[in-house]
Amino acid sequence: MSKIVFITGASSGIGKAIGEFLTDKGFQVFGTSRNPERNSDLSFPLVRMDVHDVASIKAAIAEVLAQTKQIDILINNAGVGITGPIEETPDLEMKNAFETNFFGPINVIKEVLPFMRKQGYGQIINITSIAGYMGLPYRGIYSATKAALEITMEAMRMETLQFGVKTTNVAPGDFATNIASGRYHAPIVKGSPYEEAYDNTLKLMDNHVDKGEDPIKMAEAVYKIINTKNPKVHYKVGAPLQKLSILLKRILPDRTYENLILKHYKLK
Repeated sequence: MSKIVFITGASSGIGKAIGEFLTDKGFQVFGTSRNPERNSDLSFPLVRMDVHDVASIKAAIAEVLAQTKQIDILINNAGVGITGPIEETPDLEMKNAFETNFFGPINVIKEVLPFMRKQGYGQIINITSIAGYMGLPYRGIYSATKAALEITMEAMRMETLQFGVKTTNVAPGDFATNIASGRYHAPIVKGSPYEEAYDNTLKLMDNHVDKGEDPIKMAEAVYKIINTKNPKVHYKVGAPLQKLSILLKRILPDRTYENLILKHYKLK
C-alpha cells in the first residue's frame, strides 16, 4: 500500500515539485491550495485549505482522511515571503508572515498528530529556510519566522518521538520559484533613510531567486529523507556558498560575520 502524503502549499514552486516527484515514485499525494481550481494541470489532487484558518485546516484533513483513513507523511511547505526595513514594515504584515510561516504549520501539525499517534507512526517534514539561520538585512521578519519554526520543531521532535513520529526540518536556499512575486514588499519610500539601500538589496534578492536552484533538488532531498530510517533534525539544501554561510556564522566572530553579510548585500 502506497504511503499517503499531505503537502501544504503545493500548487506551485517547491511544493508542486515535491508533490509531482513523490507521485512519480508511487506515493499517494494530496496537496493544498487556497484556490485549487486554478491548478488543474497537476499529477496529484489539491484540496482547498488556508493555513490562516483552523476550520479550513480541519476540513482539508478530514477530506483526505475520509478517502484514505490515514496520513503517513506531512510536508509543511506553505509559506510567504516578506521584505522591508523593519522600522517601515506594517505590524499587520509582520503578523501575517508569522501566521503563515509559524502558526500555520503548527496548527496543521496539531490536526494531523492525533491520527499519527493513533497509527503509531508518522513523519513530519517542515520546509524552513537557510535565511532562518541568520538575520538578513531587509528580510529580518522572514528570517525570524523561519528561525522560530526551526527551534520550535526541535522541541516538538523530542516530544513526539515517543509516538513513533519523526520530525525533520529542511532549509532551502534560493530556488527558482515564484516566491518573489508572491512575497510582501514594504514599499520603497521616497526620501526614506532606507530608500537607496533597500532598493538595491531588493533587486539583489530578486536576482538571487531568478538564478536559484531547480526545485527538483528539494524534491529529491525530501524523497531521500523519507527513505532514511533515522532522519536528522536539520537538513540544508542549496548552493554551496549558502550552506557555507551557516558554518561561517557558527565559527566566525559576530562582527566579522556581520561584515561579510554587509559586503554581500553591498551595504558597506
